[in-house]
Amino acid sequence: MVYPTVKKTNSMNTNIWQGTHIRLRAFEPTDWETHFIWDQDSEMERQLYHINFPRSKEATRRWAEKEAAKEPEGDNFFFVIENLSGEQVGIISTHESSTRNGTFSYGVAIRKEHQRKGYASEAILLVLRYYFQELRYQKVTPPVFSFNEASIRLHERLGFQQEGRLRRMIFTQGQYFDEIFFGMTAEEFTSKHLNSEGTLNEKM
Repeated sequence: MVYPTVKKTNSMNTNIWQGTHIRLRAFEPTDWETHFIWDQDSEMERQLYHINFPRSKEATRRWAEKEAAKEPEGDNFFFVIENLSGEQVGIISTHESSTRNGTFSYGVAIRKEHQRKGYASEAILLVLRYYFQELRYQKVTPPVFSFNEASIRLHERLGFQQEGRLRRMIFTQGQYFDEIFFGMTAEEFTSKHLNSEGTLNEKM
């Protein structure tokens, strides 16, 4: 596989985890209170995976401490998404990272009051740039639940290809839903989202 030569510019000295609207950072123990509040939003839980039993403040605090101290499992990582004012707006986590095959997946969620501001798009592209340009991964395949129409539109807009559909994989709201798999290769990402200097295009 041949990757494009990236020109070294002043942009190479900036924080690779910061974009125009958001930055990505590691999880901190002090994030527990925000996540306790988020846990009250059942729709956000449903879109991430499933709706859990209620969790106490103490249990949430212990979970946050454990999560913040946990070492990454290979290239799987849990990112906090915050806007440039330092406010937590969502999360994005990578998983199923295979260095053998050069493939990985991710899940992303943005709080309802922060949606439609470009935060999810930018968080995804920052993660893809790192995994494709720094870790030498060659393909990403995020799954999306069929009831999550906003996420389907987001991935289509970013240039992902719908590669498969598994029927009746998710049970929620008293019925079964399909799981849709999207895919993007490193070459497709570079062609659509990187300029000649190796930085992200402003328009997403």
